[in-house]
Amino acid sequence: MVRRGSVIGAGAVVALLVGQAIATFAGLDVAPALAGVPASQVSTGQPAETAAEPPPAIASSAAVPAWWSASPPRLASYASLVIAALLLLLYVYRRYLYILQWVFSWLLRAAGTFVASLSVSGGLALALLGLTHLLNVAAALLLVMSADTYRGGASINRKWAWGLLPVVIWFILAPLGFGRQAVDVPGYLISASILATAAVVYVVDVRRVHSLGAVLVGAMLALLAASHTWIAFSSATGGQGSFALQSVNALLLLFAALGMHLMVFEEMTVELRLTNRRLEKARAGLHEMVITDPLTTCYNRRFFDEVIGRELQRRERYHTPLSLLFLDVDRFKAVNDTFGHETGDLVLQYVATFLKQNVREVDYLFRWGGDEFLVLMSCHLEQAIQKGVDLKAAFAAASETAKLPPGVGLSFGCTEVPDGTDDVMPLIREADQRMYEDKMGSARSARQAAQ
Repeated sequence: MVRRGSVIGAGAVVALLVGQAIATFAGLDVAPALAGVPASQVSTGQPAETAAEPPPAIASSAAVPAWWSASPPRLASYASLVIAALLLLLYVYRRYLYILQWVFSWLLRAAGTFVASLSVSGGLALALLGLTHLLNVAAALLLVMSADTYRGGASINRKWAWGLLPVVIWFILAPLGFGRQAVDVPGYLISASILATAAVVYVVDVRRVHSLGAVLVGAMLALLAASHTWIAFSSATGGQGSFALQSVNALLLLFAALGMHLMVFEEMTVELRLTNRRLEKARAGLHEMVITDPLTTCYNRRFFDEVIGRELQRRERYHTPLSLLFLDVDRFKAVNDTFGHETGDLVLQYVATFLKQNVREVDYLFRWGGDEFLVLMSCHLEQAIQKGVDLKAAFAAASETAKLPPGVGLSFGCTEVPDGTDDVMPLIREADQRMYEDKMGSARSARQAAQ
């Protein structure tokens, strides 16, 4: 998804830069003609009556398509359509509502610039001028809606629509009754205020989303608001917006479009990062389930197979001691046979809790199978034996142990891992044998005490 979005973004940059270059080139060629200078003076620099006519062959070879020689507003309309199409592709891949609002905003802007490029006169020209301002105001309102949607707010409701009805009527009827200035100044000022509102919403929301694209869009909209205000002031004083200022506006819109694409890519990046975090959390939880015994929540033999190789390597590299402490629950089979497996499970859970409370965090506690537990300890054999004696005595003296069935206790056996060991299974069997000898010794002591 990110790769396809990157291709779309790259296409947007190329298309917009090419469109801007075409608009600038064509605008420089046709600007004098728009000011009333004959086209022959523009191309030759001579008066119309003395301009040399090109040969027919050259004239036919120099013919260009109509769209190439169109006015700057017409080219701006084409560029807006390209931007709307690219944003629509982004919406197909990422169904964000604010992208769709951007699309309609650029479509309205394309319609407005197209209407402005029409060569008409009289009352129809004034009516189209009002329609152009109305379309630009609607495009700016959609930018406010998109900013509100992007930050998770509510869209414009019906009250807003009824409030805009007088504005619509004014832009339709005012130019016919009061002339050009009746819509020029209000149109630019209303657009400026709406663009400034959208800029504020985008920039303020940066503190929440930390989006560079939102900063770029907000900054460009703020500059556009300032430009529209200046054009309104020039129109009120009898001037006209210069071609240079209109070119600056086109450049600001270009960067605003780039900022919109950047916002989508950043949103996709955030979603990808959150998805990766959820996947990592799920993977960690799944791994914990795989390596944990469900009854006692101790590590299982699968995890022992994972860590023993690493511990043996650490033993060889740093010469750290490593011992195995094997533990078994006395009379566990009798408990299961007499009191049932549920009581046996409770006994195992209590033993596991006791061992986890009394084994160091640096050591590993495994449920080896049935009523057998294994502790992988970083110590020498003497310390492991002493730890086994302490655990056996502490378990017998614990107050909770008295609540268990009679005869439940711990037996243990120890062995130390020597240098160069690759397979610990013989050592585990040795520790198991020593645990069995301890169990037999405990049973003899119990019988002697009973006699």
